[in-house]
This record gives sequence, C-alpha cells and structure tokens, in this order.
Amino acid sequence: MNPPLMHIESSPSLPREADVVVIGGGVVGVFTSYYLARRGLKVALLEKGRVAAEQSSRNWGWCRQQNRDARELPIATKSLDLWEKVAHETGEDTGFRRCGLLYLSNDEGELEGWAKWRDFARTVGVTTHMLDAEEANERGKATGRKWKGGVFSPTDGTADTSKAVPIAARAIMTAGGTVHQQCAARGLELSGGRVNGVVTEAGTIRTKTAVMAGGAWASSFCNQLGIRFPQASVRQSILALAPGAAGLPDALYTGLVSLTRRGNGGYTLAISGRARVDPTPQQFRFGREFLPMFARRWRSLSPGAFEGLRQGHETLAKWGLDEVTPMELNRTLDPRPDTKQIRATHRRACKLLPELEHVEISSVWAGYIDSTPDGIPAIGEVQSIPGFILAAGFSGHGFGIGPGAGHMIADIVTGSAPIVDPRPYRPERLKMSAWGKVSDF
Repeated sequence: MNPPLMHIESSPSLPREADVVVIGGGVVGVFTSYYLARRGLKVALLEKGRVAAEQSSRNWGWCRQQNRDARELPIATKSLDLWEKVAHETGEDTGFRRCGLLYLSNDEGELEGWAKWRDFARTVGVTTHMLDAEEANERGKATGRKWKGGVFSPTDGTADTSKAVPIAARAIMTAGGTVHQQCAARGLELSGGRVNGVVTEAGTIRTKTAVMAGGAWASSFCNQLGIRFPQASVRQSILALAPGAAGLPDALYTGLVSLTRRGNGGYTLAISGRARVDPTPQQFRFGREFLPMFARRWRSLSPGAFEGLRQGHETLAKWGLDEVTPMELNRTLDPRPDTKQIRATHRRACKLLPELEHVEISSVWAGYIDSTPDGIPAIGEVQSIPGFILAAGFSGHGFGIGPGAGHMIADIVTGSAPIVDPRPYRPERLKMSAWGKVSDF
C-alpha cells in the first residue's frame, strides 16, 4: 500500500532545446524548475516515473528549523517563508501550516542537547521554547505520561506530502516550463568538455545547463560521467492511520515514536532514525566514508537484505545512451516495508497514545533516504563538467528545505545573489573526483 499521491498530467511533447534541463521530479527538482520558470527561463523537468512518487511523498512532511545543523539552518528558515509564499503564488493549498513541532523526552542528555541548540538558535534569530516538566506534561497530556521536559518550535510546521510537490510541478507548466513524467534521463552529451544536451529515452534536449536532482539515483547517474559522488541510502518503513483519532498534537517527536497529522485527518507514524541498511555495490564502494555516520547511528540502524539490489538504484554498472537504463526498469523506488518495524511502530504508538488504538492502518510503505557522509546535501556545479549542477544527498531533510534549495539552485544557474550562502553545500567538499574520461559526443 503506497502513500497517497496527487496525479498531474505531463506536458504534451518533449522540447528540442531548453535553457535548463532538471533531472528528477522530487521536491528539489520540482522547486528548482519552479523558480527557474518563474524567472522566465525555458526549463524542462524530467521524471522517470511520477512526480514526487519516491521519497518526496514518503517522508513525514516536517518543515523544520529545530535541531538543524548550523550549515542547514539558514536554508531551513528561508524555506519556511517560501512554503508560505507558494500557496499565494499558485493559488493552491499545499497543506503547509506553521502548526509548531512538539518534542518530549525523559532523557537528560537529550534535553541538554536541545537546550544547547536553543542557545545557538537565539544567535541567528530562531525561536524555540524549552519546556519544563509542567509545560511538557500539559502539551503532552494526550500521552497520559509524565515528561521531564521538551521543546516546542512554534514557527516550524508541516506540509501535505500527498500534494505539495505535485502542486508546485503543475505551477511550472503554468509559468511556461514543461514537465515530462515517464521519461528517464539516460545521460549527458558534452561538447568541449561542457554540457551540450541531455539524452532521454524519448530523445535529446539541447541545453547548456543540466541539474541532477535524482535523489537516491544521483550517484549511479554521476558514475556514468566518471564522477565519484559518495552517497548511501537506508530504507525506512512508515505507516499511516485513517482519520478518527482526536485530541492529538499535529506533530510530535518522542524517542518511542513520532507522528504527524496528515491532510485527511489521519496520522503518519514512524520511529525516528530507525532504518535498514541494504547492502549494494555502491554501499561497499563508499563504505569507508560512511563508517563514522553508521557508527554514530548503530543503535537505530539494522542490517538489511537484498532489497537494495532488487531496486537497482545503487548500481555501479555502466550503460550506453541508446540502452534501456536501470531507471526505466524501475520507474519508482518502492521497496518492501520492514514488517517487524511496522508492527513495532504501531505498537509503540498505541501504547504512547491510546487514542490511536481505535483507528485502522490505512497504508504502509518504505522509502530510501539518501545521504552524504557528513549528512549535508551536495549542491553546486561539478567542477569537472561545466554546466552540470548536482543537487542530491539531502539526508532525509529534502522535503522541508526543498523550496530554499530550489531557489538557491535557480540563483546559481542565473547568476543571481544567492538566497543563502551556497559554500557549505559545495560538492567538492566531499572530495569528488572525475576518475574516468568522458568523451564528447
């Protein structure tokens, strides 16, 4: 049972040329295309399956500043403002609301960490409230438990993962761009070492600028160009409950389970950080670089199975531009949910919030969260191929910061003053290298 997702129609035909071709119809690719189209550029968005069908509709829907890495906080703050503006610009409801995010804990170390982040946040103008035991128990009264403390971040919120990105994609076409679903990008054509076209399964689009926003597929695509992009994915399983529960917070984090109110009045449930690591050739290739991250998260990560190999997104194989690619063989990453984790999530949620015992599970699903070794996305032009811009490795944060990332990429493409400093996201910080020669067409 996949998560619900709004369907949109594609543009009728593939253009022969474009100012910019964006590869990947997730939240980052869509908002990049959205802001480029609104600036009058001729932009073509390519999606091998359906817009937002992978992680952009499989996440919690949180749009937060709370507990962000200092490097990501500026773009998170800008994104919240942009989420609000999108509704006015499109005339449609993306489900974004600054409902506030509630964090509750009985762990002294966790509370101390949140307090330190609050002190840092004050220095950059972000409001977050530490809750003492009395305040935490009042806000968390639906749990029927006693809490030592917590955090409430009033300016953070959520958006509807079932429709927010499709709505923005439809607005690309309204602004003059084109959107092409069921159309995989197979690779790039180069001239003089720089981008000269994007080859798709339906033909070639001439362009001088290509943006790779392919999520978990980005590293295997870069590999075709001789670019070593360290990226690894983990498989997280989530469930949704039907409407019917009353009196619960809109968005709640605890160490046991987290929940988010969905647009239909139901709830999404997940255990924060809990995931499976499915072995793949790409996992082994970049294993040394990801060991520190996996070591820090060893309590929440478990060994996976052959699901990653079956999905094919982390292959090291090479393909020709006239061949069927792995993206065409698997239009949508739809891995099997971890049934053990689903049962544990539901059991924990009902124990924490007895109101949930009376509503049915409406859907369960899994998705691949792609990450970089330092947990910060890689955004910027790849030095070895002028005109090729990478925007991937969002490490589970892409949905919330998607509008800000898209705006910043549009700034980079057009040479405008960037909405935030792009230097912390530079791909070269990951010591990417062009290890193989790529011939011009």
